[in-house]
Amino acid sequence: MLKYLAAIVLLGHGIGHLTGFLKSWTSIDVGFSDKPWLLPGERKMNSSAGRAFGILWLICILIFVMSSIGIFMGEEWWRAYALIGSAVSLVAILPWWNTVMVGVKAGALLDVAIILVLLIPAGERVTDFFELP
Repeated sequence: MLKYLAAIVLLGHGIGHLTGFLKSWTSIDVGFSDKPWLLPGERKMNSSAGRAFGILWLICILIFVMSSIGIFMGEEWWRAYALIGSAVSLVAILPWWNTVMVGVKAGALLDVAIILVLLIPAGERVTDFFELP
């Protein structure tokens, strides 16, 4: 049961990255502010730099969906996908910290939690709950 919950959380987290992609590539209001990024320059999400980061947000969707599928299939590679997805997610989110809504910031905290659980040796015991019987 816990493995299905983890798969659903990863799937939902992945789908949540759609907001960053939509903000950078469309005029759809997804709740982000129009503030510039944290890096030097006044780049906004609808700039060419924002669109490049929007592609990262799209890649995160694919990676987290694959990780979720891996859990459902009982594959070991889901952990690598979750780690890579979390790292890419943080790279996509952090420069836009002033722009994103609170839910995205919570997603960044989830990314950190995923990385810690999967990289710290004690995390192996936690992820043992996701093994098939």
